[in-house]
Formats: sequence, structure tokens, C-alpha cells
Amino acid sequence: MLQRIIRDWDSNGKDTASRLAGARQYLTQGKAVPAEAAVALLEAVLRPGDKVNIEGDNQKQADFLAKCLCQVDPAKIHDLHMIQSTLSIPEHLDVFEKGIAKKLDFSYSGGQGERLAGLMRDGKIEIGAIHTYLELYGRYFVDLTPRVALLVAEKADHEGNLYTGFSTEDTPAIIEATKFRKGIVIVQVNEIVAKLPRVDIPGDWVDFVIESPEPFKLDPLFTKDPALISDGKILKAMLALKGIYQEYEIKTLNHGVGFDTAAIELILPTYGEELGLKGKVCTNFILNPHPTIIPAIETGWVQSIHSPGGEIGMEEYVKARPDIFFIGSDGNMRSNRVFTQVGGHYAIDMFIGSTLQIDPYGNSSTATKTRVAGFGGAPNLGCDAKGRRHTTAPWLQCGAELGVREECIGTAQRGKKLVVQLVDTLSKKLQPGFVEELDAVTLAQHAGLSIEPIMIYGDDLTHIISEVGIAYLHKCRNMAERTAAIRGIAGKTEVGAKADPQVTQRLRELGIIKTPADLQIDTARANKSLLAAKSIRELVEWSGGLYNPPAKYRNW
Repeated sequence: MLQRIIRDWDSNGKDTASRLAGARQYLTQGKAVPAEAAVALLEAVLRPGDKVNIEGDNQKQADFLAKCLCQVDPAKIHDLHMIQSTLSIPEHLDVFEKGIAKKLDFSYSGGQGERLAGLMRDGKIEIGAIHTYLELYGRYFVDLTPRVALLVAEKADHEGNLYTGFSTEDTPAIIEATKFRKGIVIVQVNEIVAKLPRVDIPGDWVDFVIESPEPFKLDPLFTKDPALISDGKILKAMLALKGIYQEYEIKTLNHGVGFDTAAIELILPTYGEELGLKGKVCTNFILNPHPTIIPAIETGWVQSIHSPGGEIGMEEYVKARPDIFFIGSDGNMRSNRVFTQVGGHYAIDMFIGSTLQIDPYGNSSTATKTRVAGFGGAPNLGCDAKGRRHTTAPWLQCGAELGVREECIGTAQRGKKLVVQLVDTLSKKLQPGFVEELDAVTLAQHAGLSIEPIMIYGDDLTHIISEVGIAYLHKCRNMAERTAAIRGIAGKTEVGAKADPQVTQRLRELGIIKTPADLQIDTARANKSLLAAKSIRELVEWSGGLYNPPAKYRNW
């Protein structure tokens, strides 16, 4: 006979109550803890082996709490399992060198990629997995639920209510997963105030708030100076507009980070206007508030933008454009990385972004032999979501063009999301963008990874754009045709050297490769004269003085 087990069904809650009892001595008023008691507070609530989420987002960082975590006694607190979307600051890795943390699950390592690779080779860090953003967020609610979360917000009141402000990022997902499994939530804030502009997170989800001695770190990740956009980037932008945006009439989309997509944004009011595309393309974006999108907004191209995070200097401009951005009752933007990732996965018709390397099969990666970069949101935004069921004209058109559609699903009707990678045949440092084997393969071997850190797999990729032209990979009928198309636009690289001119010509006749000549693009026009704004200062002028760029971007 089956017997009911006898166990304590609230062991998490009792453990949390015990930890909180030892930490209450550090409270001053309500849920506030003074900054000088932060290290002691962490030692009171943490236990060896805990799963800990420290908010390292794409842009905002719980940097004060990260510094404090590095100061706990490793004899008391050790073998932590760190769970965070982004490694951005040195302290995110210092905890491993100090023996405080042992294991890491993450999505993107930004500027810490080289150091991370070294720690992995030295056996000082154990990698659980390199995730996409949505994948990691999902695991917060399954098998990677944080026991303690160290988060960051703009403001709090003494009851622990939070105002996350212009750059909400990952905060809601982390705090909900932690608190509703009886975890402990500690939040650093820039300011503790009597009354918040709006309540983004209720106080009963928060255990402790600490007013940081300095404002939290926020990176201007999406600011690209138009003066640094090369003629090659502008040519690729022209190819994208005429060969893809116009051909498929893409209205809902995401632009990745980089100068390639900044160039596209800046030629919408010029070249895009010439092509008669206003109202037909680029109406609804999943996008951080890129300063380079300002001219397109001001000339009436854009209808809506939902942002995963903020961007330094864009606060007042965004606030003044509530018809475009998602604005709270306080008048400031509301961002959310989880929601934009979901929107990018299922609700848009195209992802377009840059990559460092593409192999002959169309697999792409930003990882190198010495740098574990991760990939953040690109694999979610840049993939064909199989669960999609709503239809749009671009989605159906791309699906109808699939060279292997009948072999995969027979006669059933199905669309396909456009996934586009922009790549330089050769970088400024003469590094090839097209390679016979991705550095990710060697990196996986050296770092002991179970799979190569590929950003976007070739079977999800529909188009590649280089200065040579566009490869319409989804139209290919087999792998031989696919590799030939990639070699045909690879230029003076080892991949391009193996292209057969006769095969390339046949693919041009089939419309699988299109060069600037095929698209009747005058390459002589690919220069800065085509940009709607040619400097940061001109972006400020376009904004009517509302855009306030960071000091390092001001040269006037």
C-alpha cells in the first residue's frame, strides 16, 4: 500500500526565517540597512553553496552589493552558485578568485570575456551553462531559483517598495522567482525617499534596502557615434533596406547592437525615403532607446518602441515621446528585458544584427579562441520560434520561399521569421568575418564546454549581408547550395576563395545571391552624406535638445 511521506513542507520558509532573524539587528528604519552594515548583512543571510543571483544586467549593475559580496569571509561564505544574466564588472569574477563562489550560470560576459576564459582554463570557475536570456529567466522558475537575490533599483521607500525607473531590465523576473520560493531579497538603491514616483515592485517582495554610497553603474551600451560609421556599413545598410526591408515590407523588428544597425536607422529618413518605404517598414520595434533612431522617430517612421532597458541621456527625449515609448504614470519609460525578449521571440517578423564570424554552414558566433562572450538575447531574438501561429505577410512570404519546406512539413502552410546577420568580410584589423571553422569550436575544447558557444545556428539564419551582397539562405534547396551562397558573398577570405564563379553566377540568376548591381544600388553613394545625422551633436539637434549624451560622447 502506498504511504504518505512524513516531512516538513515548509523547510525553505523556516530556513529563511532563521536567516532573517539573524539579520534584523542591522535594520534601522523599516527595511533600511545602512551601507556600512552591508557586508555583515550578507554574512548573516548567506550560507555555503547557496544559489545567488546578483543583478548584473545588460546595462545596470548592483555594483555596490557586488563589492560587498567580495568582502565576505570565505571561511564563512563559500562555494556559492552564481546565477546572473551578464558579467560586466570585475567583482563579478573576483568572487571566484577569492573562493567565495564556485559555479556560474550566465548569458553574456561583455568585457569580462577574456578573464572568464582564463579562470575557466585555470579551474577556478565551474560553468553550469551559457544561456540565452529567456532560457536563464525560465530556469529561475525551475531548477535555478535563487536562494538570495542581490538587486538594484533607482529608489525605495522605508517599507521596501521599489521604483526601478528608466532601466528596469531583469529585476521583476529575478525578484518574483526568488521571493515566491521563500528566498531573500536585498536591493541597493540610489536613494531612499518618503514617496516614490511610482511603485514598480511592492515592498512585501523585498526584505532589505540599502542606500548605496554612489549611484549604481549604468553603461551607455547602445550609443553609437554616427561619425564612426564607415562607408562599408552604409553600403550594407543600403543592401538591407532595398534587398530585405523593401522586398518583405518588414514592419515589426529588432535591431541588434552595433554600427551596422545604427547605419540602417540613420538612412531611413534619406535612402528609405527615396525608396518610398515610410509607413511600409520599421513601424514597430523591440529596441533600446538608441540615439540613432531619433531622426527616424522625428520624421514619422516609427509608431512604437518597447525597450528592454534604458540608455543614458535618452531619459528626457523618451519622456517627451509617449506616443512612441511605453511610459508609466510618473511620465518615465517602463522597460522590461523579459517582455521584450518574449516579444522579440514571437511577435516580430525580423531580427537583424551583427556578428564577428560565420562559417560555410551559416553558423555564427561572437566568441573567439580566448574570449567567452556568451550571447545574451540574440539566440532568442534571432531564431525561428516554432511556437508562433499568428500570420503576417512577411512571415508567410519568407515561409513560402523556403527551399526545403515540403521536405520538412509537406504541404502544410507555415511562415518563417527573417533572421539576418550583417558581417564584414574583413574587419579594420583585417580579421576575416567568414571562416572555415568558428573560433567557438576551439574555445569549447579549451574551456571544456559541452557544446560550442554558437550564437545563431545556420538553420535559423535566412539572410547574410556583406559588402559583396546578400545571400538568401532560406531559398537554398540543399547544403551544397547553401555553402555556395555563403562563399559567393565572402569576398577576399578563405571561405570566399573557394567560391566557384560559375556557381555564384547561377545563384545570382536564381535570386539566391543579390549584389549591389543586381539591386541597382549605386555603391558610390555609400558614404556619410547619406546619414540623417553625422555626429552626436546632430542627434542632439534632431531631438530638439532633449537628448543629453554622456560626457565621453561630447566633442563640442
